[in-house]
Amino acid sequence: QVQLMESGGGLVQPGGSLRLSCAASGFTFGTYAVSWYRQAPGKERELVATMSGDSGSIRYADSMKGRFTIARDNAKNMVYLQMNTLKPEDTAVYYCKTVISVTAFWGQGTQVTVSS
Repeated sequence: QVQLMESGGGLVQPGGSLRLSCAASGFTFGTYAVSWYRQAPGKERELVATMSGDSGSIRYADSMKGRFTIARDNAKNMVYLQMNTLKPEDTAVYYCKTVISVTAFWGQGTQVTVSS
């Protein structure tokens, strides 16, 4: 079955960096777009970035442009989110997601806390 598993979250100081990873299994990974979303306490889940299966198309939320970078390694079935210059407002649970035949699949999420 389709599985997505995030890792790499943690506590980081403002201005710091983290790299999140998402391991995918159970589907032909390189065929499908994968996205990162986040959900802060009391807020709706929001899109962070999306990358197409062939890495040819990338889209970022405006507030993350220039600070976050999405990447994928189709040989390893992995997608990454490099986050730089982190701010307290980036504190959230970060999820990866893919959509296969109109069905959305989510990972369990990884907590990122930006605090001094």
